[in-house]
Amino acid sequence: MTGYRRVLAVPGMASLLGVSLLARVAITADVMALTMYVVLGLDLSYAAAGGVAAALTAGVALGGPLLGRMIDRRGPRLVLVTTVVLQVVFWLSVPLLPYGILVGAAFAAGLLMVPAQLVTRQAITAMTAPGLRRAAFALESVQGELSYVVGPPIVIFFAAKVSPGVVAWGVGAAIAAGGAGIALLNPPLRADDEADADTGARPRRREWLGPHMIAALVMAFGATTVLSGTDLAIVATLEEAGQVPWAAVVVATYGVASIVGGLVYGVLPRPLPTWLVLGLLGLATIPAGLAHDWPWLCVAGAGAGLLTAPTLSAVAHAVSRLAPPSVRGEATGLQSSALSAGFALGSPIVGVAITASVPGGGFAAAGLAGLAAALTGWLLSRRSPARPPARAPQRLPAAS
Repeated sequence: MTGYRRVLAVPGMASLLGVSLLARVAITADVMALTMYVVLGLDLSYAAAGGVAAALTAGVALGGPLLGRMIDRRGPRLVLVTTVVLQVVFWLSVPLLPYGILVGAAFAAGLLMVPAQLVTRQAITAMTAPGLRRAAFALESVQGELSYVVGPPIVIFFAAKVSPGVVAWGVGAAIAAGGAGIALLNPPLRADDEADADTGARPRRREWLGPHMIAALVMAFGATTVLSGTDLAIVATLEEAGQVPWAAVVVATYGVASIVGGLVYGVLPRPLPTWLVLGLLGLATIPAGLAHDWPWLCVAGAGAGLLTAPTLSAVAHAVSRLAPPSVRGEATGLQSSALSAGFALGSPIVGVAITASVPGGGFAAAGLAGLAAALTGWLLSRRSPARPPARAPQRLPAAS
């Protein structure tokens, strides 16, 4: 664990990860907060709630590259403050909006979501030496798993016990507080040897969005397709067994195993190829289809969970390594869009498989989707040698 201590000893890193965690817990729970409000507050169907959730998710997916490009050009503080203000306006107005307007407002809110992950990932690249970067991204992926374990259950509990409108306000307040905290920290997004990256010509997209970067984005999409599909398959399997209340235990087991896997992956002496980790995640997911009750699903979930955070960490590390400093925000935004698209499409893909076969078929579909993305990533990575990101030319010392 020496590597993690060294990461946290980097000036400002512990504060950044702490404030970012607050924002990410709230952002992770935002879809659930809107779902509970539409179902409990507006007394509408889950299909109607899905429309609002889809609008928010689509906005997040489309807004990632846009916000990343703005960060590249204007810096993180201006973008963070602007999005914080817009999130405050949206979440304060949620309990006042009729359904139709809420759908449009949710899309706009997703489009301009506080870019906590984008800034954190760029700052990790800038603040850590290459030898510490894998451990730092492992901590960041563990942070994401903690968000999923903590955020949605808190929202569900308080929406049912207190008020879904008040919960919406609470989620908005946490998003705003986290974004404002990161803006106050104003972490560096360029390393010392990248200080001149923004003064030169911006590289054309085709110069850095090549086969290796596309491979990383495809694997990001594949990873979250597996995760989203697995969640649906768990619920479907337990519903058939009459054990739906145990779904929370199964998901929690999956999350804890992912945290353990992420921490172990961060201290391995050598990194594994991203396509290999994703492929192993896909393979580990398929056998869960043989489980028919919650104890066996916990066992299967623990096996697949051990590879979840390592896969997400490997993807983030690959994008940071391949992106030139002057476009790192846009590249990280594309990564976030790929992750969001996987979450959005994983459930429908697996839902079709479940409907056409049995609940266990959902795990097979999710695992095969991960294997397909891993194979695609491997094939793309072999097309041409990876080129290091372009750096700004170093200034020569003045002649004496």
